Amino acid sequence: MSGTVAEEMRELLNEAFAPTQLQIINDSAQHSGHAGDDGSGESHFTILIEAPAFAEMSRLGRQRAVIAALGDIVGERVHAVAIKANAPAS
Repeated sequence: MSGTVAEEMRELLNEAFAPTQLQIINDSAQHSGHAGDDGSGESHFTILIEAPAFAEMSRLGRQRAVIAALGDIVGERVHAVAIKANAPAS
């Protein structure tokens, strides 16, 4: 894949969950000079995702599913990801 890390994450999450809402926020500027800042400007993100697939999952299960869908991005290419994953309200 080419493009930014955020674009790659968006593509992977869309494929895995077909979310009804997806927002990927680059928080890297807030962590400039801190641990994990590699100077790329793509080291820290917040993911807000809502998908029907999360309806039967616990909060921890949702976070694990998102991390699994992102593959090697988290931990190897991105230092930190905050995840807020929810099912749509009924």
